[in-house]
Amino acid sequence: MSEPSAALYRLRVTHQRRDAVRHAFAYRITSLLVDLDALPALAKRLRLFSYNGWGAIAHRDSDHGPHDGSPLRPWVERRLAQAGIEIEGGAIRLLAMPRVLGGQFNPLSLYFCHGPDGLLRGVIHEVHNTFGQHHSYVLPVAAEAAAGPVRQACAKSFYVSPFIAMQQHYSFRLTLPGERFSFAMQLQSHDKPFFFAAMHGRREALSDATLARMLLRHPALGWKVLGAIHWEALRLWWKGAKFHPRPKDGRPTTEIAPISGRERKV
Repeated sequence: MSEPSAALYRLRVTHQRRDAVRHAFAYRITSLLVDLDALPALAKRLRLFSYNGWGAIAHRDSDHGPHDGSPLRPWVERRLAQAGIEIEGGAIRLLAMPRVLGGQFNPLSLYFCHGPDGLLRGVIHEVHNTFGQHHSYVLPVAAEAAAGPVRQACAKSFYVSPFIAMQQHYSFRLTLPGERFSFAMQLQSHDKPFFFAAMHGRREALSDATLARMLLRHPALGWKVLGAIHWEALRLWWKGAKFHPRPKDGRPTTEIAPISGRERKV
């Protein structure tokens, strides 16, 4: 018997920069959609997948949320409550890249948080940078937008790239993971969009067969992503992009970013 909403997504990721320095790239990744409550059952069903242990493909709670290995549902519910979002025990589904042969790095993980009626009530955008820091943007979903596409916006409050200043504003547009999934983000400075990122792809059943194909396609998925980030940073530096140093008081954080009342289309 399959766990609710468990799936594999083969995604194409694109980045475009359209300011004084023009830059673009694309690459492919594979992410897993898992129900946080069904992770133990998923690990029992699949030989190639492990939960909080070592396996060819694994999910570890310590890679997400508070990053201390504690269960993720209580952390998600606390973050939602602090933002005034109640899900009353509803499903929490995480879309993220798993550990593959021990390697792992998620620039962005998405938590889809549903109420007991099944409607989406909030999304947590968990961001990691390459300095070992993490931050969570906790954003509500209006009832009329719960079926998607969902549009959200917030101020940038976490240092990610040394080539992007802090005084920016995010706009997001995403669909609920179904047969297909899409996510788009743009960064705006003084109401002028200049950076765009997106990922989209198709759903596959989560089975040992699809996980084996994932291993063949991406045997070093985490290292591939880290390598791509550093390679593109080198290219930006070579093109003369302005360097913005990391704030001296920067540290790992999971505080909730202020929510902007303005919403812009992506």
